[in-house]
Amino acid sequence: MTGADDLLHHASRPLPPVDRWQPEQSIDSQMRIDAAGRWFYQGSPIARPAMVRAFSTLLLRDGDGQHWLMTPQCRQSIAVEDAAFVAVDVTREGERLMFRLATGETVAAGPDHPLRAAGTEDAPALYLAVRHGCEARLDRSTWLQLADLAEQATDGSFHVTSDGMRFALSPA
Repeated sequence: MTGADDLLHHASRPLPPVDRWQPEQSIDSQMRIDAAGRWFYQGSPIARPAMVRAFSTLLLRDGDGQHWLMTPQCRQSIAVEDAAFVAVDVTREGERLMFRLATGETVAAGPDHPLRAAGTEDAPALYLAVRHGCEARLDRSTWLQLADLAEQATDGSFHVTSDGMRFALSPA
């Protein structure tokens, strides 16, 4: 693995190069990811975790915010209510914050995978860049774990550091 891929691990398999594929055909996948990170096909839940993991490796979000399931022959739109992934755990490993996603992947926050604070001061939402424009929203327990690792700045704001970068826990 090289570059950003060394910070993102997915069951030791290389990820498909979806960002290099330029399929001519575009269709609707009839799939949706709800705000809790649950996947649906034609309104029915996709109950097999292995299927969700496989589909998740094909995700890309374009500059307009549209999510796509990519193959070399076809890109299929997918409705995403909030974020394509959910971060379900965080641990500190040396100088890095390591996030475990619901798909089983591990992502280290840092220059290639920054944390982004959104929402409001009363209801903050934290997102971790995963890959190809897609993000993971930190679930409540992971947000609370991260808050336990936070440091307070002289201005009273809270932040965390990972891989040499500082990330605010509240929206600006």
